[in-house]
Amino acid sequence: MKNADGKLRAEAIASNIEGSRPPAIEFREVDLAFDDLVILDKVSFTVDRGETRIVLGGSGTGKSTIINLILGLLKPDAGRIMIDGQDITDFEDMDLMRIRKRIGMVFQEGALFDSLSVYENVAYRLHEEGIDEGEVEHEVMRMLQFVDLEDAVDKMPIELSGGMRRRVGIARALAGDPDIVLFDEPTAGLDPPTARNICELAIKLRDIESVTSIFVTHEMDNLGYLSNEYAVIDENGNVQFEREGNKLCMMNTSIMMLRGGRIIFQGTDEQLREVDDPYIRRFVSPSYV
Repeated sequence: MKNADGKLRAEAIASNIEGSRPPAIEFREVDLAFDDLVILDKVSFTVDRGETRIVLGGSGTGKSTIINLILGLLKPDAGRIMIDGQDITDFEDMDLMRIRKRIGMVFQEGALFDSLSVYENVAYRLHEEGIDEGEVEHEVMRMLQFVDLEDAVDKMPIELSGGMRRRVGIARALAGDPDIVLFDEPTAGLDPPTARNICELAIKLRDIESVTSIFVTHEMDNLGYLSNEYAVIDENGNVQFEREGNKLCMMNTSIMMLRGGRIIFQGTDEQLREVDDPYIRRFVSPSYV
């Protein structure tokens, strides 16, 4: 990605190399099965700090299971799961709560509390942590500004469109400045312009805030946005979105594809376009390749 002066930058990756910092997320030979149904089969990958990992695959391929394992909602049958170099595989609930405070979760449908206002939804985790109301108000408005919904602060979820509900869900996930944000099919069921808006928020998080994220999706348009566009701040302090082009290699976005619980591809979008595997070629839309 580039800064406002047009220079290529990859601070998150560079800092990992210089300081030998562990990955933000790491799976080591993770297995999970329900009776005879294999969900994940020896899955290993890392996500560096400030990187977005796009996880592709059809229904039932284990994409959302990865998110549940990171949150500790499921335990693997074998293998290890590391967060910032810390092995959380065998953590009990109290230790997992400490880890979850550093993770924001964006659900498929927004998952808002219908009886709470937009303000109360975004503030929910902050209130649970007993943060002073003045600080809560500042944080809520800051997050709503990030998702361009300051004017909706007093609305109830029933008054919001589907896209607005998703954006409130993102604001809630970002409250408290988490180090990691997990997106589980955040654009499912949305029209293309609204889906693009959600992807632009994920791009802003990556390029402006250097937040680590996993973006689970089966929609190839999302892949096109996330792997080919980047956010910059112009001379007036406004966020602009630009295309990668031929002279820029984005180092903070990678792709992983699952099939039958196994990783069948890891790499860049450029590498994905060159893969000859028939399943991958059928999955990847002609407009993308």
